[in-house]
Amino acid sequence: MDIEDLRTFVVVADAGGVTAAARRLGVSKSIVSRRLARLEADLGVQLLSRTTRGAALTEAGATFRDHAAKASAEMDLAKEAILPSGDLRGLLRVAAPLTFGPTYFAPVLASLAQRYPELHVHACYTDRFVDLIAEGFDCAIRCGRLPDSNLRARRVGPMCAMYVASPAYIEKHGSPETPEEMLTHEALMQGTEAWPAMDGNKVIEMRPTGRFKGDNAVALVYAALAGLGIAGLPVPTIEEHLASGALVPVMTRYPVPELGIYVIRPPGAHSPRKVRVLTEMLIERFGSTKSPHELRHRANNPQVHVT
Repeated sequence: MDIEDLRTFVVVADAGGVTAAARRLGVSKSIVSRRLARLEADLGVQLLSRTTRGAALTEAGATFRDHAAKASAEMDLAKEAILPSGDLRGLLRVAAPLTFGPTYFAPVLASLAQRYPELHVHACYTDRFVDLIAEGFDCAIRCGRLPDSNLRARRVGPMCAMYVASPAYIEKHGSPETPEEMLTHEALMQGTEAWPAMDGNKVIEMRPTGRFKGDNAVALVYAALAGLGIAGLPVPTIEEHLASGALVPVMTRYPVPELGIYVIRPPGAHSPRKVRVLTEMLIERFGSTKSPHELRHRANNPQVHVT
């Protein structure tokens, strides 16, 4: 029984179909189908029922899926143990934010692929919430505040965000100084999220409203530049606009709490070495980044250079 056949079966079971599994594995659908047929022939049972919508586990397949997943994980551990020191192979699927992932994190992923020529790196850039387990990702890079979950998280660096607006918006509507005043302004949002702010040492939450929404921060940057309202944005997305004066900070006495950059992985005691190596490279790149206080000071005072 081939371990790749087992691994492919697990991916098909989790993805719900051959097409989605082939996309995750980075192989053709014919290869996935051939591996499934070979596995079912070896076992002498049908594991999947093919439908027009995908593939569903049979009773035997549902029973076998967990055993196959455990066997695949154990084989991955065994392979790691005997690989030459520093070697990485196989496939690493990473989800990263679309907003500034292609410029902020893509260079690290490119360096990882360059350093380990036997490793296949598949990156998905999206600002939607990715279900790592259901969608078969090894890990994700996420920024901000993390919601409670059963996922494992490792902080790799700081991230700073600010509430900003254009001078034209402030001239017309004024600049909010307190969280209470913020609630009377037009908010540029990604959904119905709460906006956090520091009141001394305490984190408070605001529930602003607004008529303009976008599913990524880049869209909100342009809306803020157009004078449509106030936005809470990561500093890397607005540094040039703060420096030029096209956007200015508001409610600076109640700053956004310290945020972070995190590597998130599915639950489990064992972290694959490929995920650990990526995490270490991200820490090397972002762990020494200026603290949120220094970043905020530089953003509030663009003429001051912080070294």
